[in-house]
Amino acid sequence: MSRSAVVFVWLFAAARPAASQTPYRVTWWDAASVGTAGALSLIPVALNLPHGQPPCAPCDPAAVPGIDRAGLHNASASAATASSVLLGGVVGAAAFASLHGLDPGQRRGNAAVLLNSLAWTQAATGWLKVIVHRSRPVLYTADTADAVAAAAQRESRQSFPSGHASLAFAAATSYLVIAQREQLPHRARNAVLLYAGAAGVAALRVIGGKHFPTDVMGGAALGSGIGWLTATVHAKGP
Repeated sequence: MSRSAVVFVWLFAAARPAASQTPYRVTWWDAASVGTAGALSLIPVALNLPHGQPPCAPCDPAAVPGIDRAGLHNASASAATASSVLLGGVVGAAAFASLHGLDPGQRRGNAAVLLNSLAWTQAATGWLKVIVHRSRPVLYTADTADAVAAAAQRESRQSFPSGHASLAFAAATSYLVIAQREQLPHRARNAVLLYAGAAGVAALRVIGGKHFPTDVMGGAALGSGIGWLTATVHAKGP
């Protein structure tokens, strides 16, 4: 993250919320919401979407926009694996920081917010991948054999947006809003660390050759938006 982004997150998280704000509460709508999002996430997988082959394999690197050229010729398996491990760390850390040291009712409410945020982020990401069906960087490789092999995989047409980036930023943003509302301890420090971790996830997806820079930017924007909206509109206590 840039220095200005770190400063913004720090100041936002450190600000005191309005005195009228109360903890979140859990309702039956939470179960219905998470279940619906989960079902929507499974539909593209069950229907094997998107159908068909990519338009080219290998594709012409000259067709890639300048901003995305950094995503070409990357194929670090260790970076791709590290991105998944770091994603788990970001989500786990967001959950721990949102629940640790709170009373049972407050923990349940915060957990419901996080689950809704992650579930709807996953659903929205999955459907955007199907709608956009953008080719992954591997299809632009000079190695024809690798490109042809990747073309047979449905995932090779699901580059935009990055699911890793969207989930990481959804977790970080949900925590940021929760912590701001409830004045959780160490909220500024935790928020900065979570966003740094989310940025690391996004960078590793590009280094690992899984996504173009605009894929992770789109994922970051999507996850941040859903994380903010979910934590903002979720039912509050009486």
